[in-house]
Amino acid sequence: MKKFLIFVAVAILSGLAADHADACTGISLNAQDGSRVVARTVEWAATPMQCGYVVAPRGHEHRSYTPTGDNGMKYKAVYGYVGIYTEYEPFVVEGINESGLSAGLFFFPQYGDYAPYNSAENDKTLCDMQFVSWVLSQFSSIDQLKDELKNVNLVTLNHKIGAVHWRIAEPDGRMVVLEVVNGVPHFYENALGVLTNSPGFKWHMTNLDNYVNLEPGSAAENILKPGITLQPLGHGSGMLGLPGDFTSPSRFVRATFYQTTSPVWSTGFETVIQAFHILNNFDIPIGSQHAKADIPKGLPSATQFTAVTDQTAMKFYYRTAWNSNIRCIDLKSIDFKRVKYISKPLDKVQEQPIEMIRIG
Repeated sequence: MKKFLIFVAVAILSGLAADHADACTGISLNAQDGSRVVARTVEWAATPMQCGYVVAPRGHEHRSYTPTGDNGMKYKAVYGYVGIYTEYEPFVVEGINESGLSAGLFFFPQYGDYAPYNSAENDKTLCDMQFVSWVLSQFSSIDQLKDELKNVNLVTLNHKIGAVHWRIAEPDGRMVVLEVVNGVPHFYENALGVLTNSPGFKWHMTNLDNYVNLEPGSAAENILKPGITLQPLGHGSGMLGLPGDFTSPSRFVRATFYQTTSPVWSTGFETVIQAFHILNNFDIPIGSQHAKADIPKGLPSATQFTAVTDQTAMKFYYRTAWNSNIRCIDLKSIDFKRVKYISKPLDKVQEQPIEMIRIG
């Protein structure tokens, strides 16, 4: 049964990745009180995903999958963590552990590739879709991860899915992006705090130079000649030229300018709400990525969930395409030494609750 479930999950992910999977957007914000917030969207535009949250205690035993089965690296959780999975419980794509370390997976098609799979080294082979749960269960710092990754072989379960890259963030504000290219892992310090998908992170940072003219506010009027003056048409003309499409390069640019022009709020909670507001701009309406004949049924938005993490307050928030109400898991209320492993769907019922207002 387990092999069948993993086969189904990989098959679904393969189909999505080949079509409309590569559209995740991540940002980060700081508050005046020192709170550190990371946030991201997860888009899957082909079909509704089966997503849920997990609570993993200390000591929880994991085993990675390999292309040949449930026979990869074994590891026991040093740290408890909370995360969201897609399609299959071990495939955690976003989460935070009890030390405050956050990790997230973003698709990286056509640019990343891992070293060839070697079945003789299954005992140190880790599936890329299980990398987040490995990081959250084992480490409290980026440097610890860097040291241990030297002893691990990363693999994909199906090359049709393509590679992924990862964002790892410490609660003190340090963030890195990990990309594996030609089988070699590369860590990039990410002081900006933005991540999307392909091309690579360094390319995205260079591409920002193409938008050096963008700035908040309105552009000044321009007198071309006596009697001919160009004036801005409304507020915000300083951002004229900000790309608005759904491609990864455009989302990276848009996320950068929305994040860096955001006010710094007083508290972590205010910053969490601001992160949700910023990421509203990255919701992808159904139909915009499809030919009319290919529009999926039963999917209200390609943005299947949005997650925001307050690494300082140790709170993990999310909302979904079916229910825009924000829900929260407080890690400080969890005894990770005693709690049992928990797995629940993100939505008990996939339906938007409506608050009725009584008149009279």
